[in-house]
Amino acid sequence: METTENKNQRKLEVCYSPDLFPVYYTKKECVVVVIDVFRATSAICTAFEYGIGQVIPVATIEEALAYQAKGYIGAAERHGEIVEGFDIGNSPFSYMNPELVGKKVVLSTTNGTQAIEKAKQAETIIIGSFLNLTAVCEFLAVQNKDVILLCAGWKGRYNLEDSLFAGAVADYFDGSDVFTGIADSSIAAKHMYQAAKGNLNEFLINSSHRRRLQRLNLEKDIDYCLQIDITDKVPVFDGTGLNV
Repeated sequence: METTENKNQRKLEVCYSPDLFPVYYTKKECVVVVIDVFRATSAICTAFEYGIGQVIPVATIEEALAYQAKGYIGAAERHGEIVEGFDIGNSPFSYMNPELVGKKVVLSTTNGTQAIEKAKQAETIIIGSFLNLTAVCEFLAVQNKDVILLCAGWKGRYNLEDSLFAGAVADYFDGSDVFTGIADSSIAAKHMYQAAKGNLNEFLINSSHRRRLQRLNLEKDIDYCLQIDITDKVPVFDGTGLNV
């Protein structure tokens, strides 16, 4: 029989790449927070803040095209740009359109939806961004489950911005007794966030994905995605799509 003490021994870990997820995923009864700050998870949170009904994340362009053929709003991005033949990409500003209120959107992106695909066996999957940071932390605080902060990275590689968000979550719980197992990965991310939180944009000035988006004239998206707590929506994956 599991004791109350055992139930309260919760781990908070950061997985810095979807390719490493099998190492961290040891039991189904956990919460996975998928993080793709620039820009998929920021766009998803924005979509729900502006009234979109559901977001269906898919890994491939072929899946997205199949949903679009059924009447879903098609959104697809590769290498930072909208894929030809789709209505929108993953810029948060694309989801502020009043004509999309109540609509269902299918979304496929270079990194974010790939991370969701990797995590699909987990009992609970939620979407995290700086835009809903406190709401995510409040959600995690009451789940009584281990937490994996899954950074989407860039094509399997480490990136700074997703790691900073993971550090912001670790920083939120610093000094609390919510998690008894704070992994080294969480400690490292926390220290990095504490060094950066005075000016996230400046800290990321030379980061690879930030420079990639700058070359595409997407500085406005960068500034938007680094805002903190502009929505209290926490998108949750139900096995097929994301809902709030």
